[in-house]
Amino acid sequence: MNPTRTRGLALAAATACISGVAIWVNSNGVAAYGDAAAYTTAKNTMAAAIIAAVFVAARSLSGATSVSVTRPSRSSHWWSLAYVAVLGGAVPFVLFFQGLASTTSTQASFVHKTLIVWVAILAVPLLKERLTWWHGVAVALLLVGQWGLAGDVALVADPGTLMILGATLLWAVEVVVARRLLADVTPWTVSLVRMVGGSLALLGWAAATGSLAAVVPHGAAQWGWVALTGLLLAGYVLTWHQALWRAPAVDVTAVLVLGAIVTAALAGAFDGTSLAAQAPWLALLAVGGGLMWVAPRRSEAERRSAHRSHVGT
Repeated sequence: MNPTRTRGLALAAATACISGVAIWVNSNGVAAYGDAAAYTTAKNTMAAAIIAAVFVAARSLSGATSVSVTRPSRSSHWWSLAYVAVLGGAVPFVLFFQGLASTTSTQASFVHKTLIVWVAILAVPLLKERLTWWHGVAVALLLVGQWGLAGDVALVADPGTLMILGATLLWAVEVVVARRLLADVTPWTVSLVRMVGGSLALLGWAAATGSLAAVVPHGAAQWGWVALTGLLLAGYVLTWHQALWRAPAVDVTAVLVLGAIVTAALAGAFDGTSLAAQAPWLALLAVGGGLMWVAPRRSEAERRSAHRSHVGT
């Protein structure tokens, strides 16, 4: 197995762990804020500040060769970065948390976890990623596992579910756009643009709608939730783009689904959820994610050559 892809999958596993914790924490954080849009803006702004601070600190320690920002060299880069900032780091966050406030959590979780399907559909024609039957089996196991964890889900096209589906589709496109960008710019560039640009867009919208005051945390409890969830989001974004830089989009997105295991473990420990009843479905997720580690891929040289030639067209 090529070492670059292995490191990418390991980073994706770290992202999944962070995601699993964040999903459980956010369910409490948004309740403490009461306003989903204000909460999203506050925590995303905190994440942007943390990422910027980490970048400055890491650059002073490591030097420009390993930690740097790439200036876009083509107009397509600017448009792609604009998408990552606004339609990746701003709009879908509002859609997701607004939708989460008006639909069942199990239905919302399952719809969001279909991200792997949409990424696979887009990655084959747009990124020229080659999928094997291993990938098909892995994705099927991940979907069945998610369906089982969600329980008896009857998908209903209510406004909340449609908002979460819209957010999921925007994020799927963002994965493909970011993957193409990472052929020419550094992961730090994408991470900073996504969170700093996205936060500015959210703050601008809050100012335009007269809701900027609601974004500022009131009291120690809200500050605590914003600090914690902002830190988790910063860790998620940084590890995610480093993973996506090293490994195929479908592979890292599939590994991301393993975050559901972490969420289930936290729910069992703190919310009294029975893990025994969920064990078969969690096992399917573990097997599906594990298959991604052994799925055969092209060599790193072939992958980079194909990726760069496609981006240049």
